[in-house]
Amino acid sequence: MRKILRWLNENLEECLMVLLLGAMTLIMGVQVFSRYVLGASLSWSEELTRYLFVWAGFLSVGYCTKKCISIKIEQFVAVFPRRGKAAFKMVNHTLELALFLYLLPFAWKFFQSAVESGQTSPALKLPMYYVQAAPLAGFALVSFRVAQRWWIEWKVMLGRDGRIAEDEKDPDPQSGFVKNMQDREEGGRTCR
Repeated sequence: MRKILRWLNENLEECLMVLLLGAMTLIMGVQVFSRYVLGASLSWSEELTRYLFVWAGFLSVGYCTKKCISIKIEQFVAVFPRRGKAAFKMVNHTLELALFLYLLPFAWKFFQSAVESGQTSPALKLPMYYVQAAPLAGFALVSFRVAQRWWIEWKVMLGRDGRIAEDEKDPDPQSGFVKNMQDREEGGRTCR
């Protein structure tokens, strides 16, 4: 059970996005073949691809959070000592978590309204709550991932992350950036 949970923690978003991208590619490939070779277009393919794309978009936010891929100024954080970086990132993660927890009830109301309305999609006749569940699932997942990042940075601040607590400034800010990129490539635990 522990191995399954660890695997899901490490690979959930990647696997789901690969499946969604593969499905979108396959569906659109069949659509192109049908339209240009068979001369008959599929009425549902573009709609399904659009809905899969919506799901992939919301799931990718959790993936980006987990992998520390976001818009940020690396050079600014790189000049801080290790614990200073962690403190700065904790503030950032706290604001992110507050934002997504704020959005979560609105996503729930959006989902509930879709369930209550009984609306279906035009071509597939798919209940729209399947599509409108994407923001709810995405915001819940990213909230979980931000909480994970926050906890990791908290341990770094306390010096309990298994590394030597360094409170010296990095003399070369560029080396901090390079180290961050190396950690990311090696699958490092923290976003340095």
